Amino acid sequence: MPAIRPATRADLPRIHEVRHGTAENRLTDPSKVTDEEVQWYMDHAIFLVSEDDAGTVQGFTCANHQTGYIWALFVIDAAQRKGHGSALLEAALQRLKDAGHRQSHLSTGAGTGAERFYGAQGWAAMGQAVDASIVFRRTF
Repeated sequence: MPAIRPATRADLPRIHEVRHGTAENRLTDPSKVTDEEVQWYMDHAIFLVSEDDAGTVQGFTCANHQTGYIWALFVIDAAQRKGHGSALLEAALQRLKDAGHRQSHLSTGAGTGAERFYGAQGWAAMGQAVDASIVFRRTF
């Protein structure tokens, strides 16, 4: 069972490895994710990591506690299908619920494994965004 905990500054190098260690949703333009955004999530929002039995970070998620938006959820390819994504998502949703939200939303690429993952986790596809990504919502 993955261990979920808040991210720390010491996790940042591994978080970058995880972010760049996924075949899907590759970050081709690093300027789209600024250091300021990452710092804001770490300092002011929900930023969680998932560790394996050896204590190695295998995934992370970021959620905006003000809007209910899941900004990121990534699990390094070698650790996928081992429960990290589900555990991270459920932990983030619980924190959003504790913050008073009744629903959450996110977007991901159409026709991807992520789209299938969110559908299997009970998220409802609401349509396409301007960038052709699929917008999902989950009520709780």
